[in-house]
Amino acid sequence: MQIETPPTAKPYEKPEGERRGLVIVNTGDGKGKSTAAFGLALRAHGRAKPVRIFQFMKVPSARFGEHRMFEQLGIPIEGLGDGFSWKSQDLERSAQLARDGWQTARAAILSGEYFLVVLDEITYPLIYGWLPLQDVLDTLRQRPREVHVCLTGRRCPPEIVELADTVTEMAMVKHAFKAGVPAQRGIED
Repeated sequence: MQIETPPTAKPYEKPEGERRGLVIVNTGDGKGKSTAAFGLALRAHGRAKPVRIFQFMKVPSARFGEHRMFEQLGIPIEGLGDGFSWKSQDLERSAQLARDGWQTARAAILSGEYFLVVLDEITYPLIYGWLPLQDVLDTLRQRPREVHVCLTGRRCPPEIVELADTVTEMAMVKHAFKAGVPAQRGIED
């Protein structure tokens, strides 16, 4: 490790632009995309801002750690799918669930009722062709000016990356799963 001298001058100028809703993308093969989006939801909720979370690959009855905590805090989180594709018994039904869920999420975005809408794992139904990319792009463009939207998932379509205001690509440097450590409650779920 190399020791650095702490900066003594601010390394940037304060932006002078107008505040507005942002499109934020967390993508890449590294861990933490959903976790970062949930942290953003907690931050907004902590400022008394209305938040809504949609999970495209989770079942409506999911009870992972985030569901339990958001329920206690009064943050709506909704599973829209039937699990990841390799668990599906009927991929056409999975695709229809994604399309139906998108209509619910789309209405929440366009309603203007929420400061932040999280579209967790939306990249999967997009890259599988289950959701029309153009409709998602149009919705992001047409949303009320003050609405923030955070999208997560691997391989985010370049058209969404181009439209987004902030994009973070999580890179996997190392992952315990690759070393044979299974997913653990409280870390992965």
